[in-house]
Amino acid sequence: MKYSNLPNTSIKVSKICLGSMTWGEQNTEAEGHEQINYALDKGVNFIDTAEMYSIPTKAETQGSTEKVIGSWFKKTGRRDDVVIASKVAGPGDMVSHVRENLGFHKEAIKDALHNSLKRLQTDHIDLYQLHWPERNTNFFGKLDYKHDESEEWEENFQEILESLQEFVQQGKIGHIGLSNETPYGLMKFLQAAGDKLPKVVTVQNPYSLLNRKDEVGLTEILHRENVGLFPYSPLGMGTLSGKHLDGIQKNSRLDLFPQYKRYSNDLAVEATRKYKDLADKHELSLTHLALAFVNQQKFVTSNIIGATTMEQLKENIESVDIILSDEILKEIDEIHQQIPNPAP
Repeated sequence: MKYSNLPNTSIKVSKICLGSMTWGEQNTEAEGHEQINYALDKGVNFIDTAEMYSIPTKAETQGSTEKVIGSWFKKTGRRDDVVIASKVAGPGDMVSHVRENLGFHKEAIKDALHNSLKRLQTDHIDLYQLHWPERNTNFFGKLDYKHDESEEWEENFQEILESLQEFVQQGKIGHIGLSNETPYGLMKFLQAAGDKLPKVVTVQNPYSLLNRKDEVGLTEILHRENVGLFPYSPLGMGTLSGKHLDGIQKNSRLDLFPQYKRYSNDLAVEATRKYKDLADKHELSLTHLALAFVNQQKFVTSNIIGATTMEQLKENIESVDIILSDEILKEIDEIHQQIPNPAP
């Protein structure tokens, strides 16, 4: 396994992060525990979760993923062997069942944090992230920002950081991060932090061969401000394994949950086919090509992989040993120029 530091901290995290959002929906508690045990045996020490998981979010399974991790902590006593990241949900109809007081005001964060700590059966969360912005912006499948003149949101970056600071001082949060955030949001949080408030150390955004939009503006900030990218969906919800090239595979995630169709539109499939040909040319699996590309980016702190089967998990973790040559990287860029960001 390879490791890097969470930016501006002494915490070492594995280059591969174990994603968990299927535990409690597509995977049972026992299967979740099996994945954790295997990943840790392979050197993975980083697990990402969220209060709204499992996915797709619904009242019956909300919080189930954190409960799976919490029961593993209780069963094994290995809390200190894991860096745990979780997230507080932003506002929105899709999470109205999570809490009555959604958003990032102090009491909402307090409730969310304490509920997560209880489910996780721990007294602290190493990296606590804001799952998506409160303001209207372009995330969850949108490339272009369209301003809403009727928006009622008022700037509250400093207020949020002041609330989070209290929980950092109490030892309940180690460090803070953002998720589904834009260059504007990241810079506003960094400016508001100054020298006295907690600094954002990571941003968790979608990033893959099918979605490199953050290279347009965000990655310069990541480099210059020493903030790490924490990519999710590096396989485009399984699309970049190549299994859907001849149609959506039955009982796959895209078959069970068609709301994630942005990863399987015609352009995404066309691009995937080109990447598959490139992988075949260099005698690589498409999964390894796609994950290794993400792993090699200098702005990436840890790559969030997810799996519903142990076979998938093993292949995903093995990607850490794949090094793509300059020739392959050039050929990837040529495909990207032909079909840029088909799955935002």
